[in-house]
Amino acid sequence: MDAGVRLGVDVGSVRIGVAASDPDGIMAFPVETVTTGEGDAERVAAIASDRNAIAIFIGLPKTLRGGEGTSAAMAEEFARRVAELTSADVRLIDERFSTTTASRALTGAGRSAKKQRQVIDQAAAVVILESALDVDRRGNLGIVTKRIPHEGNND
Repeated sequence: MDAGVRLGVDVGSVRIGVAASDPDGIMAFPVETVTTGEGDAERVAAIASDRNAIAIFIGLPKTLRGGEGTSAAMAEEFARRVAELTSADVRLIDERFSTTTASRALTGAGRSAKKQRQVIDQAAAVVILESALDVDRRGNLGIVTKRIPHEGNND
């Protein structure tokens, strides 16, 4: 695994959670919640730039059967916009259950459902990033993730 900060991103219709790793790719921690809409991709790209991120993992919300619906299309379109704004490697990774896993962790930590709303997107981004770091450590990025090319760069 190459050294460098990686971001995890949970794209939602209202909010986008962002998490980051340490430069060694060992830990993931919450960074910010970005409002979905105008300037959202630019904000995520700015976070990546500020942290010198080498990769951005964007959660791809698949159905339980592995299909892709409207939310997956929204995540893929967002990933394409981010890829145009950054030189970091942008990849989609299956994120089934990331919000559920994050909610259970927050409930276990004593956060009520009402208090979770403020941080659930960041916590889901942490879950996405932890999964991506694990996949990367195992050398399976090319198998488990979908790379989003930087248009015009022939990647």
